[in-house]
Amino acid sequence: MIFIVVKFKVKPEWSERWPELVADFTAATRQEPGNLWFDWSRSLDDPNEYVLVEAFKDDAAGDHVNSEHFKKAMADMPQALAETPRIISRQLEGDGWDRMGELTIG
Repeated sequence: MIFIVVKFKVKPEWSERWPELVADFTAATRQEPGNLWFDWSRSLDDPNEYVLVEAFKDDAAGDHVNSEHFKKAMADMPQALAETPRIISRQLEGDGWDRMGELTIG
């Protein structure tokens, strides 16, 4: 799978509106056949930073970045961003989350 984490530093005036700005993009991406997950979180340390954790089947990332909703999001996001997003994108073995062996519950 392709595993991606992106940190988005948003302008303070957009920090509460960011989820609304990316709502359509999020919904459309989650509907892509090759999407495994597409989950937003907000930093506990910086209220102006959102973190996107996403994963795609090996052959699906190209379709994602070539989709109309991706292109629209790339055009819409800059108005709200304070800086260029930071990304880690890696191809990993597997197709989902593993259980944490060091902390097993039940």
